[in-house]
Amino acid sequence: MKYLISSISLFFLLFPLISLAQGNPTSTNSAVLLSKMDPEKSIIKNTQNSKNHRTLSAVIKATDLEETLGYDGPFTVFAPSDKAFEEFSLRKALHLLDSENKEDLKALLTYHIIAGKFTTSQILRAMCRGNGRATFTTVQGKEVVVTMEGIDIVLTDDFGNSAKITTADANQCNGVIHEIDSVIVPHQM
Repeated sequence: MKYLISSISLFFLLFPLISLAQGNPTSTNSAVLLSKMDPEKSIIKNTQNSKNHRTLSAVIKATDLEETLGYDGPFTVFAPSDKAFEEFSLRKALHLLDSENKEDLKALLTYHIIAGKFTTSQILRAMCRGNGRATFTTVQGKEVVVTMEGIDIVLTDDFGNSAKITTADANQCNGVIHEIDSVIVPHQM
């Protein structure tokens, strides 16, 4: 486990350099990357194969949620892109990747997951019923608020951090993935 945490730490440190050398995927081609996901495969299999969710895949492994996201479901995953994780504070990332903070890392990841399959049209309907606002309880146990900002669907945590859905409705055999442009947090970090 210690080797895995060290590998993930190294990845967070080197990712900006790697992505510059390889040409980091931008949000303009995120839709293409998500559209290449196989709806017959699970969330974990598609995330592992995604070129835009390498960090998310590493976090799933580090938190031992591979089995859950591989077979159970359905789930709705608000998946931060690699760029979103890149913009997440390095200090916070290093804190979370310390083996003593595995529960905090798991809380962060499960805060991006809702039990059940919610497409964007279902999320929009929930917002219509809630006068432009919907609240969903995450697998982590805390709520995330969903609103509209212009034509964007926006998730907001209790601390005012927000993330926009940049690419929606990547169907999986055990749920759906919506890519988001930021990392949201369940508690002050």
